[in-house]
Order: sequence, then structure tokens, then C-alpha cells
Amino acid sequence: MNLEVRQLRYFVTVAEELHFGRAAARLHMTQPPLSQTIAALEETLGAPLFLRTRRQVELTPAGAALLPEARRVLEQAAAMPELVRRAAAGESGRLALSFVTPADYSVLPPLLRDFTAAFPNVELVLQEATTDLQTDDLLHGRIDAGLLIPPLPDKAQAVLDYASLLEEPLVLCAPEGVLAADGQPVELIALPHLPLIIFPRKSAPALYDAILSCFHDAGITPVIGQEAIQMQTIVSLVSAGMGLALVPQSVSNLQRPGVEYRALANPTPLVELGLAWRRDNASPVLQGFLELLRKE
Repeated sequence: MNLEVRQLRYFVTVAEELHFGRAAARLHMTQPPLSQTIAALEETLGAPLFLRTRRQVELTPAGAALLPEARRVLEQAAAMPELVRRAAAGESGRLALSFVTPADYSVLPPLLRDFTAAFPNVELVLQEATTDLQTDDLLHGRIDAGLLIPPLPDKAQAVLDYASLLEEPLVLCAPEGVLAADGQPVELIALPHLPLIIFPRKSAPALYDAILSCFHDAGITPVIGQEAIQMQTIVSLVSAGMGLALVPQSVSNLQRPGVEYRALANPTPLVELGLAWRRDNASPVLQGFLELLRKE
């Protein structure tokens, strides 16, 4: 069955006028080709659509059933040029974005707010994931972009592009009550002997190494008590008194009962956060997202 939009438009016009002459005038055509088109449509569908007498034209039950569906198809056809234009301009479509936990407390909220304001018709698919999982998802095309902690592994650098968004120091996350009440920066050497709660190195090697380097530079070998891949979990374990942690400064926006954040008197390496995406991803939605980043 091969239906044409033109046939449906002619059918709807006749159904609204219930008069072939008036319908032909409305369509700026003569009556014979209109009648031939309707007859061809009826033959294609295998049922009469109109009852014709000398005095009147009426819809058959088949015609009455077709009318709302034909109108729906015509509306969809009329919307297609705008739909295509918006998709080509990146104004509609889908963006799959993953992010590490620190991004949730720093760059992600304002970025999402600005993007949804600029592109309200784009569907955002968000997923929290560690850097190693994001890299694998990017390499296999499962996500469009990822907010992650560099560096990218060697196998990814030939395929992915990267832009740095934020650099921040590490701060201490300790159980409430174990630090001096003066609120001053603390020396690592002066900390109580509590286990260290940390990310697994596989999930965030740069963050893991940065944290351990702080202790090593202070002449301390920490005892690792627990490993957790979610920053919320690390902070929860600290609040339960199971140890202390060094976290990116933005994580201090995550407030939990029983937890105190404190700056370190020791110099700390800066932890970087950035965006990675496939170099060959030509999605207009992704390009719009990257352009927004460049402006900001």
C-alpha cells in the first residue's frame, strides 16, 4: 500500500466540505482530477470513503474512521521541516552525559541549568559514573560526553578530545569532634590515627595518587580502611566514624551530620575536572553543548 500525503490532503478537504466542487475550489484545482484522486485512494484502501448522490456527499463509516488519522498524518507531515531544522541545529535530540561525583557539587548544576535554558527541547540522559567507566562508555559510543578526572588512558587519547573545566585543592573530611575546635587549617601529621577512606585506584588513579602524595609528602604512611567508588559513600563512612578522607574542595558542599570539612595546612596538588567526548561525534546536540562550554 502506497499512500501519498497529497491524497490524504484531498480526502480531508472533501470530508470537510462534503462537496467536490467546493473542495476543488479550495484546493485551487478542477473537480475531475480531485474525483480521480479520491477514487484512486479508495481503490488503494479497498473501501469507499464517500457516499455520493446528486444532492449530497457523505462520509462512509470507513471514511469517518480515516478522517482523524488522516488529519494526524497531515499535522505530522507539516511539522517535519521544523523538526528536521531543529535537529540539524542541535535544538532537539538527545544528549547522554556522565559525571563523577565532584562534578555534582561544582560545575554540573550551573552547566545543566544553562544548557536546559538554551536547549529546552533536548532530552538529557544523566548518569553518575567513575572515570574508568566513563572512558569505556565514550570509547564504545554509549555516551556523548563525560565529566571526569584526567588523565585519559593512552588508548583513549587518540579517540577522545578533552577540555579542562576546574582545578581545586583537596580538603580534609573528618568525623565531627576529632579536630581542634578553632576551625584553622590542620597539619596531616597532627591528625588522629584514623584509617583512610579512599577511592579504588582503578576508578580514579589521578585522585588516588594525589591523596596518597599528600600523606607521603608529610612523611606519613596511611592505613587504608575502606575503599568506595561514590563520594557520598565516602562521606557517609566518615560520618559513621570509620575513618577520614581527603576530598576535592567542592565536595564540602555535601553536608552530612557528623562530618567536618577543614582546609589543610600542607600544600596539596590540585585535582582537575574536565569534559571528554569522542572526536568523531558529529552530533549537533553535542556541538551545541560544547559551544555553550566555550562561551562560559
